[in-house]
Amino acid sequence: MSEISKLKQNFSIKKIDSETSNIQIFDNDVLMAILGEFNTNLKKLERQTNTSLFFRGNSITIKGKSDNVIKVCEAIKFLTNKFLLTNIIETSDINLSVKKNIITKNNSNIQSFNQLIKTPKQSVIARSEKQAEYMQALKEKDIVMALGPAGTGKSFLAVSVAITYLMEKKVERVILSRPAVEAGEKLGFLPGDMKDKVDPYLRPLYDALYDLFGFEPIQKKIESGEIEIAPLAFMRGRTLKNSFAILDEAQNATETQIKMFLTRIGENSKLVVNGDPSQIDLVNKSHSGLVKSKKILKNIKEIEVIEFDHKDVVRHPLVSKIIKAYQKNIDDKS
Repeated sequence: MSEISKLKQNFSIKKIDSETSNIQIFDNDVLMAILGEFNTNLKKLERQTNTSLFFRGNSITIKGKSDNVIKVCEAIKFLTNKFLLTNIIETSDINLSVKKNIITKNNSNIQSFNQLIKTPKQSVIARSEKQAEYMQALKEKDIVMALGPAGTGKSFLAVSVAITYLMEKKVERVILSRPAVEAGEKLGFLPGDMKDKVDPYLRPLYDALYDLFGFEPIQKKIESGEIEIAPLAFMRGRTLKNSFAILDEAQNATETQIKMFLTRIGENSKLVVNGDPSQIDLVNKSHSGLVKSKKILKNIKEIEVIEFDHKDVVRHPLVSKIIKAYQKNIDDKS
């Protein structure tokens, strides 16, 4: 059964007047998930949309300004779809459900779920139209470059697609890499062997792996070599066959280093280059090769370039505001 058919069976909207709508949700499990414990989800929707929501039986009545009522209807439709596909509604989904950029021109957010990825620990969906575009590119293109601020899901989505390819045996190995550049601090001498020395730089990639697939399965694949985590310097001279390789924090790589990484591509392989041009940690920021590489490669049709901005942030809602404030400060100075 298609997602649209499932939604029609479980969800209906009736417009009472310009400032009132009524939603019927016929599946009790869906309804309870949308309400949340002690109706906390409804209360959050009320606060975020300046509306009043009333729950009785299998019915939710929404009162408020016309635009806000429409926004809540779309939000509840999104949450219903999310539960039908993943069997869970998370706290972050409430914030996401009222974001303008999940509502398409025809007021249907079905396509937000077109890129659903199911992993052992959670289901990953595109949380904005730009994320859906990114996930599609990850599956269809040999090389993808993603530029944008923190919290837009660049690394997390790339890792989820890569490991899914590994689990489905579409590739034999996943390689996760990033430049070993300190984020504005001098960490000094790090004890241990080479793995111990580079692990602190690669911790965000480990976190994404563990969040999606759990500690033990990932450790086994790291030990077997199916998942390899290495600093960018270790990629020189290699040819990557049957692999899915991700270069994270690429704003801290030079143009020469990015060229070196991209030219590692071999038969049946995919390469992803992710970075945030606003967070360059190199001593000489002009040495960053991320934006330069984007311009150099923009006319190669096999390479897809995705550019995120603050509207695509899916971390805490404050992250988007912080990024916007810093960007405004830069614009004011220039």
